[in-house]
Amino acid sequence: MKLFNPKTQEVFADNLNMNDTFFTRLVGLMFKANLPAGSGVVLKPCTQIHTCFMRFNIDVVFLNKDLQVLHIIENMKPWRISPLFLKARYTVELPANTLKGRIKKGETLALSL
Repeated sequence: MKLFNPKTQEVFADNLNMNDTFFTRLVGLMFKANLPAGSGVVLKPCTQIHTCFMRFNIDVVFLNKDLQVLHIIENMKPWRISPLFLKARYTVELPANTLKGRIKKGETLALSL
């Protein structure tokens, strides 16, 4: 699965896994050694995340049902809890420094196979 901006065709990740079961959302990236560039996970549904038991920082994007950006957290450290976003439907976790200000709140992104 790929995450990109449909207006600019800028690709943020081209190897995303969909975590859409209770267990896959619960485990997420916990205990992983790293997250390679271009990869990540999409958590669905997801309104809040934690980075407990993670070994590396991540970039996080919270999206509503229309894939509009609700909130962005860049370089989230291990052992943190994000704010709760009740309107979030999807949360995308990417390697730290993937975003570097390239996504803005309110933009609409796209997910494709």
